[in-house]
Amino acid sequence: MLKQLRHIVTKAVIAKGKKSTECTENLRPPNNPSSILGCWVINHTYSAKKVGKFVEVTGKYDINVWYAYNNHSKTAVHSESIPYKERIKLHYRDEDESTGKEEVHIRVIQHPNCIEAIICPDGEKFIITIERELLAEIVGETTICISIHPLDDEEEWDFKDESSSSSSSSSSSSSSSGLESSSFG
Repeated sequence: MLKQLRHIVTKAVIAKGKKSTECTENLRPPNNPSSILGCWVINHTYSAKKVGKFVEVTGKYDINVWYAYNNHSKTAVHSESIPYKERIKLHYRDEDESTGKEEVHIRVIQHPNCIEAIICPDGEKFIITIERELLAEIVGETTICISIHPLDDEEEWDFKDESSSSSSSSSSSSSSSGLESSSFG
């Protein structure tokens, strides 16, 4: 039997890249802190674009530090918005044949998260360590090759012709006891 091949042009993931980042931010609250009571990261936003064999991700997030000051007699929350720019190297399965029509997709594997929050030795600022991890995917056109077989090679389906009758009735009852359910398997 002679096989026939067909080429299909479709959209698929043509390149990927992943980057884990750990960075340190220094935040200076208005009062000298005596202890850190909590730290959390919120409001992560980002955008991305392809630049050569990289994806540039521009984003920001807010770091909130709940702390005590005035010899542990008062508390406050210090918040700062932190911008970042990330370059994620792309890895292609095939040659990079950029058409300029690719789509950039970013998946956040780990949103920015505080892994350590300490008061610096001079007692005037916080040193916050943040981790984040991003996955970039480039979706573009690619060609796949399939083998065509004549229709007489299709395997037989084993099924029985089923028929059913249904009747409809009009009811104003809100009871669920008259409802029937069926499942398809």
